[in-house]
Amino acid sequence: MCGNVTTRVLHTPGHTPESICLLVTDQTRGPEPWFCLTGDTLFVGTVGRPDLPGTVEQSARDLYRSLRRILTLPEHTEIYPTHFSGSACGKGMSGKPASTLGFERRFNPFLALGSEEEFVAAVSRDLPAKPAGMAAVLRGNQGRH
Repeated sequence: MCGNVTTRVLHTPGHTPESICLLVTDQTRGPEPWFCLTGDTLFVGTVGRPDLPGTVEQSARDLYRSLRRILTLPEHTEIYPTHFSGSACGKGMSGKPASTLGFERRFNPFLALGSEEEFVAAVSRDLPAKPAGMAAVLRGNQGRH
């Protein structure tokens, strides 16, 4: 807590096993969350890719479940992802740097998929090549240089 602002950490595995989102509430605005820093879990117009550090199918299932948790938040919750178009962390990212959960529920094609099986198939299909040096990046993230 910092003054009237609280931040809650949500563990949202899928893009990576250790992925998190930060849910921010400003009590002067009200008791509901104001915005969510969605990291590489939810982007504007797409979701994080599930194939970088782990097995694609299990990571896609984790991502589906993480997104379902995020989607329980109010529609007016603003989302601020880590990246927008041009990043290798997702396919089909918008150039918009922010959105709302209501907008994403309506227009993000991955959030419109009805079942976990449909989601896993869709996010696992047509993945771009992994970025050069990805293995070294993952080792560094895990403290194994």
